[in-house]
Formats: sequence, structure tokens, C-alpha cells
Amino acid sequence: MSTDKLIIFDTTLRDGEQSPGVTLSTDEKVEIARQLSRLGVDVIEAGFPVASPGDFNAVKLIAQEVGPLMEGREGEGRVGAPAVICGLARCTRNDIQTAFDAVKYAPRHRIHLFLATSDIHLEYKLKITRAECTQQIEEMVGFAKSLCADVEFSPEDGGRSDREFLTKALAVAIRAGATTLNIPDTVGYNTPQEYGDLIRYLREKTEGADSVVWSTHCHNDLGLATANSLAGVSNGARQVEVAVNGIGERAGNTSLEEVVMNVHTHPHAYPVHHTINTRLLFSTSRMVEDLSGMAVQPNKAIVGRNAFLHESGIHQDGVLKNKQTYEIIRPEDVGVTTNNIALGKHSGRHAFRIKLDDLGYASLSDAQFQSAFTKFKALADSKKSGVTDGDIHALIADVRSTPARASASEPPAENADAQGASEPPSSPRYELKHMQVFTGVGITPTATISLLDASQNTVKTDAALAQNGPIEAIYSVIQRIVGIDIDLLNFNISATSEGQDTLGKVSVRIARSATAGADADAEPKFTGLATNVDIITASANAYLAAVNRLISHDAANTRAAHKDRNVDI
Repeated sequence: MSTDKLIIFDTTLRDGEQSPGVTLSTDEKVEIARQLSRLGVDVIEAGFPVASPGDFNAVKLIAQEVGPLMEGREGEGRVGAPAVICGLARCTRNDIQTAFDAVKYAPRHRIHLFLATSDIHLEYKLKITRAECTQQIEEMVGFAKSLCADVEFSPEDGGRSDREFLTKALAVAIRAGATTLNIPDTVGYNTPQEYGDLIRYLREKTEGADSVVWSTHCHNDLGLATANSLAGVSNGARQVEVAVNGIGERAGNTSLEEVVMNVHTHPHAYPVHHTINTRLLFSTSRMVEDLSGMAVQPNKAIVGRNAFLHESGIHQDGVLKNKQTYEIIRPEDVGVTTNNIALGKHSGRHAFRIKLDDLGYASLSDAQFQSAFTKFKALADSKKSGVTDGDIHALIADVRSTPARASASEPPAENADAQGASEPPSSPRYELKHMQVFTGVGITPTATISLLDASQNTVKTDAALAQNGPIEAIYSVIQRIVGIDIDLLNFNISATSEGQDTLGKVSVRIARSATAGADADAEPKFTGLATNVDIITASANAYLAAVNRLISHDAANTRAAHKDRNVDI
């Protein structure tokens, strides 16, 4: 049966980043965008460029560096073209011009503009009439079209708009040059039946409907985002707006992996096919989890840690006899390996490389691979039970967060070419050389730390006491040595496998302490991640990784405060 191509529009870097507490650095946004390109995403909504110079620079850099990439996008079943890089804009000339100026460097680029159409928004938020609304749509979509051939228009709160007026507003957008019409369920209010009926109604009643692509944008406030999006697809939508892990403000956005695997698992139930490399779903999920700080719930569909675990004895017996008894998705299809390659201290580079390829990390640069292999050997020497897939996922996250110190004798990585292998950021300024911690019941925790300052090639040592445990003491010492007052915004620790010798993964998010009267939300946020069988050491290195990012941060790339880039669609 012939089916239409389903366009996957990923908004992890725009709507997904509106999750409370999430602020990605420019480097982190570019790294995620590279992975989305490898995954096969059709459209990457890179951000809201007008929000700040830092947001503009992030979108521009993604357009320049990720826009041309073809790695993983060629061959049978793949999209066969670079990703479209998209920037969001309100219906104002400045927003639209700024968005175009940011995305125009990508070979394929799009402007996505929006304006509310529901009566409640028009009356209370915008304070304009329906006639003024359609006039603004006509003028601003037309202006966007004069800059860019690919224009998407979204009627904000479309799910609660008057249907007859909505058809008129959308017809105006079509006549003005829109090529994609996206229908948002902005507050996650619709049921699948309602939303599917809305898409069908708009396609039947809107003048010029056959000349555009219809798109879904559903929020998960009632847990129906995936169901609503699929109902839209069944009724003629051919683009879905999604986010990795379903992250986003409030209850989140439609989950990319859930929509893709529904279509993948039911090839005859939906009139569409996808071109996503599903084997990269799990590694992409872990990258977004680590960099955003938004933990994936263990029972999350498709990418949760429990998704392919079978605790019940009846289930285990059935799976051992035939996996199809209780598994509707093969774990390996989403990047969860089930092969029997046991990695231990005797495993060599070749076996490690094969394992990384199986886990979705084939694109690591030579420098990153070497760093990961060194960490793997050290871990294998300390673990009795062998290195698990969970350990390796954590090691890769560690490598991406804390680059190895560059050596003048190192040759350039063979993957550092136009295909876009992600190179680690510049060498960190501070490196942990020595740490001694005293703690226990009935004593005051103390920490003594020596850091190598690469900028001066000197070792600096200091000590601190703490009232709340050894981690506070360690972080206080580091602050004293670097001379910066820092707020710890998030601290998370997890085990990557089972047993007393398991690897501990620590992730932190920090910001420079705001001065009195300043807006703390406006301070840029920095993430650090580290792994070690010793969780005290992992905690110190994770914090130091975040501190190094803070120190090397270019003020020109400071992102807008969360409230200033929060846009409801």
C-alpha cells in the first residue's frame, strides 16, 4: 500500500526547552541538533531568535553547522536531504526578519510564525478584533513569504477557536503564501475524536487546503498528546510537531519516539510512513535527558528504563520461549541492545567500537572515542560483573560533558569533516588533581582540594568546612578556588547498573549567583555530568565540568531568561 511521507517537525530545542528549569547552552543546543539530524528529523525548530542575542546566535549556529549535514540521512528508507532549520516568530516584522536572518544560512530553512485566533485570546490577550487578526495574518505571512519560500503559520489556541472563523483565517494565510498550516491544541484540551474531527473539518472547509501541508501540535495536559497527533494524521495531517522524551512546558509536548514507533509498529493502520532511524531513539533520548536535566520516568513508553524489562514470572517464561509473546517492539529497533557481547577488562578497541555502534554512538570523533575507551578500561578494571550498556551510556554522557585536555601532539580527528562529527569543546580550565574528604556521624564534614589551573599552569589548593555533608564541602572549596559565587540549581545521582561496584552518574546544573536586585532567571545555566564508581569523585567532577562551562561562556551567547522565551503555541 502506498503511503505519504510523515514529516517529523522536532521542537525539542524550542518548545521542549520551555520546560521549567531547562536552559540549554549554545553548545548543548548545537549538539542536540546534530543528533536530531542524524536521527533523520525532517524539520528542526532551533529556537526563538528574537528572544535575545544569545538565542539568535544559537539558531544561527545550528543553521550554519547542522543545516548542511547529511550524515545518516542518505540511503534506503532515509529522508535523502538535509534538515530544514526553522525559527519561530510572532506576527511582527522585527520577529520575522530576525528569524529569517538566523535561519537563512541553512540550505533549507523555514520561518514559523503564529497568531492567536481563539476569541478568548483575541479579546483578553491581544485585544484585537477578528478583522484585525486576519489583516495581521495577511500582512505578516506575506512579509515572511517575501523573505523565505517555506513559511509555516500556526493559529495559537486553534483547538478552542471558532471553526468557521478559523477556516477564514487559515484561507488568508494560504493566499498570503503559507506552505504549512499547523493546528495547535495549545492547552492540551482536545480529545482524539475532537482533534481528528477538527483537522478533517479544516481540510474540507478551508479554501486552498489542498495546496498546503497540515500539521499537528498537541500538548499533553490530559495525557492525550500522542493520541491526538495520531488522530490528526488519520484525518489528513502530514506533519507532526514533537519533542524528544515529550519534554515541554507544563505536562510536555507530543513525544517524538511515541509517534514514530506507533507508525512503525502499525504500518497498515496509518496512511503514512516515516524516515527516522529508530535505532538512534534510545541514545537520542539519553542525550536530551542528560543535557536538559529532565529525567525520563522509568516506565516511559519506548525509551524508559523499564520499557523492555519483564519482572513477572509468566512474562519472563513467555519472552524466553518467544519474544513476541510480550514484546511488540524489538528492543534493538530503538537502540536497546540485546546481543551477547560481554565487555570486560580484556575487551579491545574493536569490540568497544562495535558496542558503541550498536548503542547509536557511531558518530563519535576520534578524540571522544579515545576518551570513552580510556574511561571504559578503567571501569572494567574496577568492576567484577562486567560493563553494562547502562554504564556505557553514562560514559558517553561523561565524555560529552567533560572533554579531555587537548595535547599538541594529538592528530586531528578523522571524523572532523563536513559530515558533522561532533568535536568536544575547548579544553577545560580547571582539572581535579587531588581531593581528600572527611565525613561521618558526629563530625563536621571537611574537604581539601587541589585544582590544576591550565591558564596559569599552576596547582591551587584550598579547604572548606560544611554543615550539610561532604558534597557541600567539596563545592564550597571549588567556589573558593575559582573565585565565583555559584548557585546549585539541580543535583541528581543515579546508578547505571546493579551491585556495589556499579557506576554512579552525577549531573548538576549551576548558575552564577545573581547580585542583589538582579533577575536570577536571567543568569545563564550550565550543566555538568560525570561518572565514577566513587560517587564523591563523580560529584566533584560533575560540578567542575559545569564550572568550566560557566568560566568559558561567551557573554554574547547568553540566552534569554526563561520567561522571555516562553511562547505558547
